[in-house]
This record gives sequence, structure tokens and C-alpha cells, in this order.
Amino acid sequence: MAISALVLMPLAALAWQAAHGSAGLWSHLAAYVLLPALGQTSILLAGVGTLVIVLGTTMAWLVTAFDFPGRRILEWALLLPLAMPTYIIAYAYLDLLHPLGPVQETLRAILSFDSPRAFRLPDIRSMPGAILLIGFVLYPYVYLPVRAMFLMQAANLIEAGRMLGCSRRTVFLRLAVPLARPGIAAGAALALMEALNDIGASEFLGVNSLTVSIYTTWVTRSDLSGAAQIALALLVLVVLLLSVELWARRNQRFAGNAQRSGSIVPGRLSGAWAAAALILGLLPVAIGFGAPALYLFSEALQRWQTSGIPAALLVETRNTLLMASVATFLVLVCGTVVAYAGRALPGQTAALTGRIAGLGYAMPGTVIAIGVLIPVAGLDRMLDLGAKLAFGLPLGLVLIGSGTALAYAYTVRFLAIGTGSVEAGFNRIPRSLDHAARSLGHGPGASFRRLHLPLSRAALAAAALLVFVDAMKELSATLLLRPLNFETLATRLYGEAARGTHEDGAMAALAIVVAGIAPVVLLARIGRRKPQEPA
Repeated sequence: MAISALVLMPLAALAWQAAHGSAGLWSHLAAYVLLPALGQTSILLAGVGTLVIVLGTTMAWLVTAFDFPGRRILEWALLLPLAMPTYIIAYAYLDLLHPLGPVQETLRAILSFDSPRAFRLPDIRSMPGAILLIGFVLYPYVYLPVRAMFLMQAANLIEAGRMLGCSRRTVFLRLAVPLARPGIAAGAALALMEALNDIGASEFLGVNSLTVSIYTTWVTRSDLSGAAQIALALLVLVVLLLSVELWARRNQRFAGNAQRSGSIVPGRLSGAWAAAALILGLLPVAIGFGAPALYLFSEALQRWQTSGIPAALLVETRNTLLMASVATFLVLVCGTVVAYAGRALPGQTAALTGRIAGLGYAMPGTVIAIGVLIPVAGLDRMLDLGAKLAFGLPLGLVLIGSGTALAYAYTVRFLAIGTGSVEAGFNRIPRSLDHAARSLGHGPGASFRRLHLPLSRAALAAAALLVFVDAMKELSATLLLRPLNFETLATRLYGEAARGTHEDGAMAALAIVVAGIAPVVLLARIGRRKPQEPA
């Protein structure tokens, strides 16, 4: 319950701060800030949502329903864009597709044009550009659960459709996709949450989203109450996104036959069809990972050969690893407490605390940052006043200045990952072992130390890996809560891109991408395990 209260505190502080704005603030924000930002955010979400659903579902069906040379490589390669944060792909393509960049220079050379005025591609710094780049990074959120749903679908349903004269295209549209709708909805919701949380890509590509408006209102205009009010509007949008799909399928049920006849048998492709399938599957991998990764490697190598590794980069790497390690430790401890409370003390209270603990992942980093700043800043002022009265020495902003506020925000943001992973590990332990431990005189504490913790090591390691890498990539909360003169790899990259010095940020971007490959490998290994047939 205490951990749940820590998760709820930023929300309560956010509402309190928003209510203390000036009388005319709401009307001004609604007319000049909120409505334009809400319009751009809605267009961005609609475009990204459509693209990730189409890409993720199509790619999942391609590697599930068809067999062709290279399919097994494609199964895990389609997850690689998860290692490319949205702000890094925007950073890379802004340089790649610049009028004086390598892509347009090569095209002009091939087409015999002399200058950028004679020929240039449409500007990537636009709403369509933002939709395309963000969508090609986030489609694996749909691909992964939908592919799992396709693998679980019974082959006899597909065979029945084929016997009734349905083509493979009709089977896909009228059988496979409707049955996979829960996976599509869950994956699309996660992708849209990530798109809402994005601040770097939207700002780099000229999209004034709600998240960007929160940042500029707070940092540029120094208006915390206004930023809190926009953050509340963003939170309402998040709740609506989660509620609409639940309402849409409120009367629908998705269940399989306990006596199903195995999984889908992929159809064999050969010749031109096999080559076309492989090219189609590699296209999103090349756009969402391959091209920007090669660019970053080339720029980082060139920078290293000419200038070596900057001393500041080593400091930023240390800062990044430190904050990610602290956040991972806190998330694992809190997530384990919440998950074990649900197992050792089952009931409505434990279930409620588990749901509350997962709220942070649904909140964008900017929303959490503002909610964390308000109570932590108040506590800082109290500590400073107490130190002055007791010792005559001011402490200053000790919690914010030490990174405690940032670690708190990371914990709230990623607690759902830790709780979910640890809970999944506990669920694999039979309840009979709990009963055996109790019969041997072990209470909940001893059972946890000697039984549940050793048997859940794999789940704890997976949770630690996912949280660590997500904390390394987090930009929104880090930008707003980092201590003075404290830079991480993500904020260093953001600063270099904002200044237009793209080559100086290549090493930081490459380090983040390399770290992001680790959870992708883990997900790929998990994704290869097909569901077990019922006995």
C-alpha cells in the first residue's frame, strides 16, 4: 500500500498544482496552447496507430502463415526497431535525408541535377515524416503479441475457411485478424503510449504535441501550473485511449477450442514469391533499424578516428549507467514487494495495489516528472528550512540536486515492468510448494527467501534487463528532472540535435542503440517458444 501511495502521489500533486493556476490560465491555454497541441497529437496518434497496426499485423501474418528462405531470421529481425528509440531515428533521418545529406546528394548525382534547388525530396520535418518514422520504430509492439495470437489460433479454423472457398487473403482478413484483435489492441495501445511519451522525435520533426507543449510551457515559459494543466489533459487522453478499445469489445469473447487440431501450418513459398516475401519483411527492418544504425556506426567511427572519444561522453555514460542501475534496483525491490503481496496475501487489497503500481507505465514521462517535482520540491524546501533553523546551514535542493527526484520518477514510470515480470515468475511456481513450505513451518518471509526468490531468478533477471535499458533510453523525465550540469546519453543526444551538431551525438546514440539490442534478443528468444498444446 505504501508503494501504491508513492505511485499515486505524483497524480495527486499534479491535480493540486493544476488547480492553483491563475483564473484566466485555463481559457488562455485552451485557446492558444491546448487545442492546437491536441489537434496535432490526435493526428499523430491516428497516423501512428494506423501504421503500426497495418505493419505489425501484416508482418506477423507473413512469418506465421508462410514459409520461405530467411523466415526464421526475419522472425527476430522484425523486433530490432525496438532497440531504436524514437528520438534517435528522428535524429538519424534528419541528417540522412537533409537536402545536403547523403541520400539526396546520391539521388541528384544519379539524376544529373546540379543543386538542391533543382531537385529535393519532401521535407522529413513534417507531420507525415513524424508518423512514418515513429510508426516504423513502434510497430514491433503490435507484431509481437499478434504473432503470438496467430501461433495460438487453431489450424482447423483456417482449414474450415479454405474448405468454404476462402482465399488466403480472405482467411487473413475475416478469420485471423478478428481473432487476433485483443493482441492488436494491446500492442497498439502500448505503441500509442510510447508515441505520447515521445518528446525528442516530435520536437525534432516539428510536431507540437501535448508532450512538447508541456516541456515548453514549463521550461521556456516557466509556468509550472500551466504545464500541470496540459499534463492533466494528456492524462485524460491516455485514459480515453485505454477505455475506447475496452468499450468497443465489451460484448465480445475470444476463446479457443480445447480440442483444437494444432497450430497453423505455414504455406511454402518459392521462387519470386519467396523473394518478394523476404523483401517485404526486410523493408520495415531496414527503415526502422538498419539504415539509421549504419548511419550512426559510420558517424561514430568517423568521429572516433578524427577526435577520439570525448571525455564528456565517458562522464555521461557513467551518469547513465548510475541512474539506470539505481532505477533498476528500486523497481525490482518495489515490484517484488507488490508481486509477492498478491501471492502471499491474496485479496482485493493486494489486487488493487497491483493495479495502482502499474499506472506509471500508462503516464508519459513529462506527466510523471511534473507530478514528482511538486512534492519533492516541497520536501526539499522543508529540509532546507529545518537545516537553517537547526544548524544555520542551508541545504538547497538536496533531493532534486542529488538525482533522487529522477530516480523516483524512473521508479514510478517503470514499476509496471518490474511487477509484471516478477509476478509472471511467481505464477510459474505451483501453489503446492507454498503449502509444503507452510506445512514445514515456514512463514511468508522464509518461503520468499528460500523458495520463491531462488525459483524466480530468471524472471528477476529479465525484469532487471528490461528496466535497465528502458531507463537508459528515457528522455522526457530526464530532461525535466536531471540535476544541474548532469547529462546522460539521452540528454546529450537531445542537446546535440537541438544545436544541429549531429555528428557529435552519434557516439551517444550508438551506445543507446547497442544497449537496446539486449532486450530485443531476450524478446526474440521468448517469441520463439510456441505455446504448448493442451493435454
